Amino acid sequence: MLNRLPSTISALLDSRSQGHSLPAGLYVREDVFEADIEVFFHKHWICVGLDCDVPEPGDATVVDIGKTSLILLRDDDGEIRVLHNVCRHRGSRLLNPGKTIVSKLVCPYHTWTYELTGELSYAPHMGKEFDRDCHGLKPVTFKSIGGLMYVCLSDNPPEDIAGLEQAMVERLAPYDIRNAKIAHQTDVIEDGNWKLTMENNRECYHCSANHPELCVSFVDLDFGFDPETLSPEDREQAEEHFRMYEERTQAWEADGFPSAAVEQLSDCATNFRTQRLIISGAGESQTHDATAASSKLLGQMTRKDLGDTHLWGHNSWNHFMGDHAVVATVIPLSAGKTLVRTKWLVHKDAVEGVDYDLDKLTDVWVATTDQDADLVARSHAGALDPAYQPGPYSRFSETNLDKFASWYIDRMRAHGY
Repeated sequence: MLNRLPSTISALLDSRSQGHSLPAGLYVREDVFEADIEVFFHKHWICVGLDCDVPEPGDATVVDIGKTSLILLRDDDGEIRVLHNVCRHRGSRLLNPGKTIVSKLVCPYHTWTYELTGELSYAPHMGKEFDRDCHGLKPVTFKSIGGLMYVCLSDNPPEDIAGLEQAMVERLAPYDIRNAKIAHQTDVIEDGNWKLTMENNRECYHCSANHPELCVSFVDLDFGFDPETLSPEDREQAEEHFRMYEERTQAWEADGFPSAAVEQLSDCATNFRTQRLIISGAGESQTHDATAASSKLLGQMTRKDLGDTHLWGHNSWNHFMGDHAVVATVIPLSAGKTLVRTKWLVHKDAVEGVDYDLDKLTDVWVATTDQDADLVARSHAGALDPAYQPGPYSRFSETNLDKFASWYIDRMRAHGY
């Protein structure tokens, strides 16, 4: 119960039982939230956006992570930069949250002016001896991996991002996400802790009861089931499904499309999983009828039968299909509020109403995200209840939650908690 929880974060970490959800305090306490921001959003690699968020020189977008504000922009030479959104004069924010177009970065307070490379070019009334070269904007360490933008705010970013890079560069290449177009974006604020958001996404135990739209194309058995609870007919169907998986994966890989599962979920800093999943029904896309939403396929794709290349990180999930992609990033706002930002990508030349229908493109994941927001809110409300105690994960369908909770504890420990 909450009123009996240990007082220190370390004691909370100690009290977690293997195979069970986290103690309530790790979900609901503000001091834990501040520690989470420091450890998981400042010292680990996080996904903050896409190359195609800033398609043209002068395009800029601001992303806030806790108290840190970042500018993602494309400079005049077409290179992407990530800069701290803090003027080097007296610390004023340069740009407001959201997207904008700029020729230079001009501080609204005293008009200190920076080139899009971050160099200070104008600082009035500072005297002849003032050295502008020492007062450029602070850069942020970042990587573009197949068009997904990862940043690390630490001076010592984890080197095992190389595992993610090695797995995803080849897998994402045919989709050409760098040159895709954002057809739609939603920002949903969930009334729950960011870890509950991520836990909810890492299992499909809840899918059949809560996601009728998604289940047209998504196979919940892919993420585990108890064979003893299935009827003989359902067990035979499940066995046939996994035989088909093995055959389909071998065929995809023989055609040059990496498909087998790659996991880096424990004994690591950079947490991720990827696999090419079969799309159910018509087998083309995650839409209400499982057929493609866009007739113009992504990048260099020529086939609609290549399933769903999914990718998890500790603050993101992604689905890449022949016709479109769904990219979601998670940004904690407080112990009990989490921003889920979802973007739908299509080919850069696809025209709405001609090549794709926006409702068909978005309706499944709009509904799924809203449904998940309700589930996360219910979970967080339960964690606040004095009756809450950590419950057991299913060893069949929630093993990835147990791995996530164990990884969370390990990383907190690694950073001194």
